[in-house]
Amino acid sequence: MKDSKWTWRTVSLVSILATLLLITGFVYAVGDILNPKGEQFLSSLPQETAAPTAAANDEYKILALGDSLAKGTGDNSGQGFVRRTVDALSANGGKAELLGNMGINGLTTAALQSKLQEEGVQYALRQANVILISIGGNDLFRGSDILGTGGSSGQAAASAKPSQQAVPQSTEAPANNKVEGTTPVPTASAGDLTPESLLSALPGAAKRLGSILDTVAEVNPQAQVYYIGLYNPFGDIEGLLIPGNQAVTAWNNAAMDMINKHQNMTLVPTFDLFDRHLAKYLSNDHFHPNGDGYQRMSERIVQAVR
Repeated sequence: MKDSKWTWRTVSLVSILATLLLITGFVYAVGDILNPKGEQFLSSLPQETAAPTAAANDEYKILALGDSLAKGTGDNSGQGFVRRTVDALSANGGKAELLGNMGINGLTTAALQSKLQEEGVQYALRQANVILISIGGNDLFRGSDILGTGGSSGQAAASAKPSQQAVPQSTEAPANNKVEGTTPVPTASAGDLTPESLLSALPGAAKRLGSILDTVAEVNPQAQVYYIGLYNPFGDIEGLLIPGNQAVTAWNNAAMDMINKHQNMTLVPTFDLFDRHLAKYLSNDHFHPNGDGYQRMSERIVQAVR
């Protein structure tokens, strides 16, 4: 009898405790529903954000193609945006190597199309995982003969050997006021220039740019390709601001449409960098960037690559 009595007492005690636990849990659940408490957030944001750095395993193998901007013409230090980009990507423990700078003064889209068929150029393309392309300025401005060159100097310059590294350009002009290897200061009359004359070269050049991008993607479909957009170097010359802006904007828009067809390609805009800052960022030839201009371009390229 005594054992049975203690058994019932034990069962009763356990039942009471279980009932109390259930009631406590029920009360807590009801309270949480009626008065919910969210997660605790920081009362203020961090004051500083660490600058992005390349991953330890990232190694950029860079190849530059294109015209005098790719070469670095106008930069007295000889670095241009290509070498500055490589140096910036190499900073803070990053790994970046310049495989080659194939920029050529005066190169046009037609000449670059031909270059891309060369075995040596295709070999270099296959070795790179970052490809920088600057092309189109000679087509757009020389196509309208704004520079008074007759449209032939670009093709002539294309026959020159591509430089493996940009070299400083002389800032002392000869007697005919034309620096070899650079684009001369515009001599055309602003009254003779119209948006139509500038845009006349766009359809053919844009089609060739599309072919260039397709070829690069075919030769190396894994590489990240960065096309450097155009700016208007004549925006501070009376009569050239509006037609120049219209032509450059139309070109950049056409380039963007073609680049959007390739998932590994990016357009790096430069128009806004130079707009209303030409005196600060252009070299003495009033066409190519100076060191500060190339630095700004490089900063934007690095931002896109990272």
